[in-house]
Amino acid sequence: MLMDRFDNTLNLLMFLVFTGFAVASFVIAAMVREDAYRAADKQTKKFWLILLGVNLALNLFLPGLLFLLIAGLIAAIVFMVDVRPALRQVMGGGGGGRRGGGSSSDGPYGPYNGGR
Repeated sequence: MLMDRFDNTLNLLMFLVFTGFAVASFVIAAMVREDAYRAADKQTKKFWLILLGVNLALNLFLPGLLFLLIAGLIAAIVFMVDVRPALRQVMGGGGGGRRGGGSSSDGPYGPYNGGR
């Protein structure tokens, strides 16, 4: 009985994580301009929307097919880890996680010049 409850909780948690990640990656892919994909030398926007849309549909309508869900999760991870940073850099949003593209030695009031 305890294992059944654990299995149900684990399945629900996996469903929520996979579906949330699929929604986030699909929305991000949809918000980026088509020309940014070409400038970043990545697959087209249409390709990523179809791939991530199929992933999202599988998550919502066929949550029992774990193999397909994992394949879709891998596609979403590739988008978020490889394609999204390249798109951000092309669109001017790169900078190592810092807004504004400042140097790593910049402080809150401007560049740090070593006390000179």
